[in-house]
Amino acid sequence: MKTLARVVGRGVLHQGEVSMQVTVRKATLDDGAALAGLRWRVTSEHPEYGELDREAFVDSFVAWISEHLSTHLPFIAEVDDELVGVAWLMIAERVPGPGQPCRRCGDVQSVYVVPELRGTGIGAALLDAVLAEAGKLALEHVTVHSNDRATPLYLRAGFEQDQRWLRWEPE
Repeated sequence: MKTLARVVGRGVLHQGEVSMQVTVRKATLDDGAALAGLRWRVTSEHPEYGELDREAFVDSFVAWISEHLSTHLPFIAEVDDELVGVAWLMIAERVPGPGQPCRRCGDVQSVYVVPELRGTGIGAALLDAVLAEAGKLALEHVTVHSNDRATPLYLRAGFEQDQRWLRWEPE
């Protein structure tokens, strides 16, 4: 399989002998049901979720998107007009400082590429789009909480492991 090199916008993905049109773009509320469907697909990889009501989830997820579009920016990857990947940029306001009336940071969340297209560069293309947006928004920094499988993707994109971040979880 040939790897797709950091596509942002439109590009062609070559997988074996098949070429597919790849588009990475910021999603809108009109994409809500498709985003919910892709988020739902995660449940097929996590049987511990048990039996859930797909229709109720889709409805609640679309409502959540509507309420959070100002703070959670979704980016989608489409191949041949089918949604195959998503990444979210969560934006948080930080406490203002002297000479810094607006301080914001970001967090990359819920990056997902359908299993059959993982390793093709779609995740990198989504991440490029997210980080380009973070740059446009002049965010102070962007964090990500990664699993072991995805960590190399973030390191290639310029993230660094940082011992300064601490985490607290309730008991």
